[in-house]
Amino acid sequence: MFVGLISDSHGVWSPEFQEFLEPCDVVWHAGDWGADVEFTKQISEWKPVVGVFGNCDGQDIRLEYPSYQFFECGGMSVLMTHIGGYPGHYDYRARALIERFRPQVFVCGHSHILKVMYDDYYQMMTINPGACGIQGWHVLRTALRFKIDGGQLSDMELFKLPR
Repeated sequence: MFVGLISDSHGVWSPEFQEFLEPCDVVWHAGDWGADVEFTKQISEWKPVVGVFGNCDGQDIRLEYPSYQFFECGGMSVLMTHIGGYPGHYDYRARALIERFRPQVFVCGHSHILKVMYDDYYQMMTINPGACGIQGWHVLRTALRFKIDGGQLSDMELFKLPR
């Protein structure tokens, strides 16, 4: 499975990001879509989407996407939520989900900070793709794409644009 990962779009879907994610089989969105449900449809009608709502999302998006997703992809268990943190500094709600599900891959957004870190304690890859939108303090807009197959995560690529 070729996965494209974005977060914190805040209502912005740029052609450059669409081009970068074009080869992907699925797009994961880690919350803060930042617009109405019509914006989410713009992406989900283009590619299959697995997503969660973020703290800036309204009721229409919260009715469309849950607060977290736990699923299997390419032989790996994946947990996604918007506010997550990183190894040693997880949000208390995210830590409870991690303890409950024990995923191999943990995906979050919210911070607008790109981080890809292996958590030795939980034995999982923690991934935050940063922010692909223009709202916020970040200098670069970022997205990731990677492959998950046979229980392995590989070929991770970073896309970045100036904000």
